[in-house]
Amino acid sequence: MTDQVLADLAGEILHDEVVAARAPWDHVLRRGQTLRIVDLQGNQAVDFLLYALADDAERYSAQDTIAAQGNIFLRTGAVLLSNEGRPMATVTATNVAYHDTIGGACSCESNTLRYGHHTKSQHACVENFLQANARHGRGKRDMVSNINWFMNVPVEADGTLGIVDGISSPGLYVDLRAEMDVVAVVSNCPQINNPCNGFDPTPVRMIVAG
Repeated sequence: MTDQVLADLAGEILHDEVVAARAPWDHVLRRGQTLRIVDLQGNQAVDFLLYALADDAERYSAQDTIAAQGNIFLRTGAVLLSNEGRPMATVTATNVAYHDTIGGACSCESNTLRYGHHTKSQHACVENFLQANARHGRGKRDMVSNINWFMNVPVEADGTLGIVDGISSPGLYVDLRAEMDVVAVVSNCPQINNPCNGFDPTPVRMIVAG
């Protein structure tokens, strides 16, 4: 898989890391660099946030991104906007049909509400985000609505939405080109109570090129 994954990725490989199942990850991306996120085993949701490196108050805005593109799903060509309305990153390529912007991040509290009190001790994406953000001096009040790469959240005509089996498969990826210097923050989703990870969280691969 290694040669196939890297074959069409332009530029020098600057970072190449496998992120364990259920783990957080963060990395500084410089303007013009590309981050490739690879779903190694398929059906693995990757929760994702972006923060401007130069201004900690500027960060990914789901509202601005959705409004600008007139669509809740992210596909090739989608531009991720900040709360200042500036481009932070562009989806330059993906071989997955679409990615989610509205499913949110699981937390101990939401697990308890949705799946029962016995799930409260289970690790969740919010905890991963807090751990990764702490390395950059950010806390819970810096959390915003996130992207879920590879996650399938269909919306019915009546507005009903659900979290169902993913539409990714082993080796599929999404490429993001940084449009400013940013910090990418990831939770490799640990959820085991719904199908977003096929009830079995697995590793993903992060490759930075530029």
